[in-house]
Amino acid sequence: MELTWLGHSSFRLDAGGKRIYIDPFLNGNPKCPENEQTPERVDVIAITHAHGDHLGDTVDLSKQHGCTVIAPVELADWLQGKHKLENVRDPNKGGTVDLDGVRFTLTDANHSSSNNDLEYMGEPCGIVVRAEGKSVYFAGDTNVFGDMGTVIARLYKPDVAVLPIGDNYTMGPEEAALAVELLGVKRVVPCHYGTFPVLTGTPDALAEKVGGDVKVEKIAPGESVTI
Repeated sequence: MELTWLGHSSFRLDAGGKRIYIDPFLNGNPKCPENEQTPERVDVIAITHAHGDHLGDTVDLSKQHGCTVIAPVELADWLQGKHKLENVRDPNKGGTVDLDGVRFTLTDANHSSSNNDLEYMGEPCGIVVRAEGKSVYFAGDTNVFGDMGTVIARLYKPDVAVLPIGDNYTMGPEEAALAVELLGVKRVVPCHYGTFPVLTGTPDALAEKVGGDVKVEKIAPGESVTI
């Protein structure tokens, strides 16, 4: 599995023979490399919530590539009803979508979710992607919460956690360090920082708080890690 950071909270995951985009905020994302803003191939899009910096280019990419879109049920209904997207899967928290052996499970997240017109789009979620014997937890926009140490850690046993660290709209490094402890992970990919001035958390601050036993992947947008 190869995980590529596209800036902010956008990622490309190549797993199980599929090219997966998580929260594809590509155009308008000041941190997304120019050569990543027009994907050549998209098999699956998975969305944590409806805010514009996460929903991003979902509608255009879906129509262009005919890919499967996985979104929380209210957001999925809106995408199908208003934007006429096809091949949309609509799980809710705790639900799993299996696409040829690549499993997407929605988890809890503590945040909010509305579209750019401030219409309610259901609750936000995290996403666990399991494939090739590996598990990756995308926390989405959230603070730290107790179920990270019970449900998510015990059931899904993530090999890597993708955590927001920017502060202000999500948890910062201090809460993210506690999330690492609760999840029991030894590798973390930080995100949702540095895109805008208000997002002040840094990977160095997180690394200082988690100590040397945990690897904080300090990758730049466009760079990848192997899982």
